[in-house]
Amino acid sequence: MKAVVQRVKNASVSVEGKVSGSITEGLLVYLGVARGDAKADADWMADKVANLRIFEDNQGKMNLSVKEIIHVKVNSHDIQPRFGVLAVSQFTLLADARKGRRPYYGDAADPIEAKALYEYFMDKIMEQGLLCESGVFQAHMEVAYTNDGPVTILLEHPEGKNEQVSED
Repeated sequence: MKAVVQRVKNASVSVEGKVSGSITEGLLVYLGVARGDAKADADWMADKVANLRIFEDNQGKMNLSVKEIIHVKVNSHDIQPRFGVLAVSQFTLLADARKGRRPYYGDAADPIEAKALYEYFMDKIMEQGLLCESGVFQAHMEVAYTNDGPVTILLEHPEGKNEQVSED
């Protein structure tokens, strides 16, 4: 499982001119499900996304997660009405372009399995008390957003793919 996580000031996804999901502030997550991924991978990814400390504290240091920043904003009465996560399925994250000029997508999960894990990932985000909006699985989507920072983080699971673990 792979994800591109972007801290955003706003984000929306549209299909055929209709908005299917939007947030006013939070995280835009492009999620790619690989062949062989399981619920444990989605559990790990949802926990990592919800607790990734990439929002600034009052000293300007990236020290707060999306879950923590909501509490800060609620207490300061500065919460946006649709603050949370916008999850967009994206099998192209599994592309292998090392050879030739046409990417190979054979590492992407079968669509039925991928959709189930994508939806499970979103459920796990919501279980953490976060709003989770989404795109439309397997649809041609238009994504609009304003990257804040810019802050863009690449996440990959399962463990064993050169990941260094730090719980700071």
